[in-house]
Amino acid sequence: MHEHTEAAHMFGQALRHLRQRAGLSQRELSRRALYDHTRISRAEQGEILIPAEQVKALDTALRADGLLLALRHALDRKPLSPASRDFSQRCTCGHGLLGYRQKDHSFIWPPAPLQGELMTTASGLPAVRESLRLALLDTPHGDPVIAELAQAAVEHYALNYSKHPPTVLFDEVHATRGLLAGALAAPAPPDVALELRRAAGWLSGLLGNLAYHLADHTGARAHLAVAATLGQHVGDARLTAWAYGAQSMVALHRGAPVLAQQLAETGLAHAPTPLARAQVLGWAMLPALARLGQAAAADQVLRDATNALNTAAGGEPGRFGFDAAELALHEADAHLTLGQHDQAATRAEASAANSIPETPGWAAATLVLAQAEAAREAGDAASRGLDVLARVPAERLRSTARARLDRLAAALTGVDTAAVRELAEHVRALPPAIDVHGRSAG
Repeated sequence: MHEHTEAAHMFGQALRHLRQRAGLSQRELSRRALYDHTRISRAEQGEILIPAEQVKALDTALRADGLLLALRHALDRKPLSPASRDFSQRCTCGHGLLGYRQKDHSFIWPPAPLQGELMTTASGLPAVRESLRLALLDTPHGDPVIAELAQAAVEHYALNYSKHPPTVLFDEVHATRGLLAGALAAPAPPDVALELRRAAGWLSGLLGNLAYHLADHTGARAHLAVAATLGQHVGDARLTAWAYGAQSMVALHRGAPVLAQQLAETGLAHAPTPLARAQVLGWAMLPALARLGQAAAADQVLRDATNALNTAAGGEPGRFGFDAAELALHEADAHLTLGQHDQAATRAEASAANSIPETPGWAAATLVLAQAEAAREAGDAASRGLDVLARVPAERLRSTARARLDRLAAALTGVDTAAVRELAEHVRALPPAIDVHGRSAG
């Protein structure tokens, strides 16, 4: 390969990866950098090598901290090393573009990972369950300490929900809930029994959500029904509202938008705080109304959800929490359902930009953005789908992300480009979350 062509190819890949990491389309980058989007497209394809003096604006727009500019200068100074020629294989989107220079001044792309969300260790997850089990061995009938440990387990699983493959977390939560069964069956002081039932309700909610993300919708319905029932029995309005909202989500997936709307209304009736109300409105009611084609009602619900979230003065983390990034995701999804692709792209970009890369929320927002772009910017759309597949292991892909990938590949059918063909191949090759023998993809 000619040296200039090879340099253009490497620079183009770096530009594309940095742009996707920033959650920008080629046109959005063009607007921010005041640079012709057709030249950005040609650069990413390796057709041209953008002059170094014009790269600074792109670097700034991408918030690359001089990284893109440094690469461009390095490409001018020395021939590419053999290692750097393998950029497409060495520098996937799962790594930061944090290059370093060798003693001969040739440039290598490593691949040091980006510093993001810290992952709890494989041993740390079961250790939570083991602590509860040991305490129950000492006090099998339950006491205030057991109730506190059970609640701590709920908080741990909820806050770390997105950090583990769904199958792994499902097994842990299921085992922990099983430990509480004996204590619930035994006589215990009323206040302790109440708190144990509360914890069992929240654990059931987690199991329902995990089952949904594993495409076990029958199991999800059962677990969430238990969560709603226990929430009502113990007087926990937050749990009850959340469980009905989650049931609405499952009903919508089953193709029952009217039932989904009814369940969302029940959840709203129980929502005890502005944040809980914002969550049910954005997570359950908005998607149901969009599916029913009620655009005006959906717009009003979105305004109500936004006002409620603002009243709450910020969101909360974890599976039971809610924040602006998640609301923007559901708004984007609703716009997409209603055929409002420009609005969907704008809100999906906002959601992705405010999500931690490689998390389920980031993957969802990136795929909604890709779906919104598919009709007009097939190359960008396919690249985003490939980006998600490169950065999120198959065992961590939720059923919702898999469904979005299927819809994206279907939307790009008939577009004959290398990226679209590669996406279709990767989507076809995805192992099922759970195979016919009950084994997980991991």
